[in-house]
Amino acid sequence: MDHRVYDLEGIDNQWCPGCGDFQIMEALKKSLSELEIPPEKVVLLSGIGQAAKMPHFMRGHFFNGLHGRSISNATGMKVANRDLTVFAIGGDGDMYGEGGNHFIHTIRRNPDITNLVHNNRVYGLTKGQASPTSPRGFVTPVQVDGVFPEPFNPVAIAVAQGASFVARAFSGNVEQTVGIIKEAILHRGYSLVDIFQPCVSFNRVNTFAWYRDNTYEIPKEHDPGDRKAALERAMEGPPYPLGVIFRDGDRKTFEDSLAVYE
Repeated sequence: MDHRVYDLEGIDNQWCPGCGDFQIMEALKKSLSELEIPPEKVVLLSGIGQAAKMPHFMRGHFFNGLHGRSISNATGMKVANRDLTVFAIGGDGDMYGEGGNHFIHTIRRNPDITNLVHNNRVYGLTKGQASPTSPRGFVTPVQVDGVFPEPFNPVAIAVAQGASFVARAFSGNVEQTVGIIKEAILHRGYSLVDIFQPCVSFNRVNTFAWYRDNTYEIPKEHDPGDRKAALERAMEGPPYPLGVIFRDGDRKTFEDSLAVYE
């Protein structure tokens, strides 16, 4: 299947030129086409933010809701129709800030959805405030003396909470990101793919060059089924590991646990 089947013509894309969101959208389209999942079987759910605009720019069903609520909406969508391939898409603020409680409790429930997080370590839509993942010392128009709290580590939280699939990617490596997203889609259960994505307008620290210099591909000898090793890997950085960090194929999904389907 040609990935251009997901293209929408005549749509005014409002992302900044050079934004890493373009690469993530390309990777998602390639993943779906290589798995031969047609647009009518895809549902993209998002909240508020630049990353949350992705469903507006590609072909498929979509639901755009409140800030931080896309994961819970995606859970309901999967329960309603288990034949659909369901994505919750948003940025680090949307998913880990406003949506932080939903993030934690969705891990507990383990619905069969794929959560793609565009992690640019800044609030891009609202012009550059620090996000939950902003590094210490990061200076913004609001945090003029630099960020002082420790950054939120989503992959470590996900592994510690027992998420059934946890991975990290970098938008600048599209082919690796395609492979990771495909694994996440095929995994039965909640799949987190945290994607480092440079914000060319409001984060001039974590650039494409910075991520290339401060990430590494997880070696083949890493066992993603070893939770202790996965947690140690998730705590690393910089340099940060890229690839599948943890996988648990034995957890029952949320929708399979509901009595209505027994």
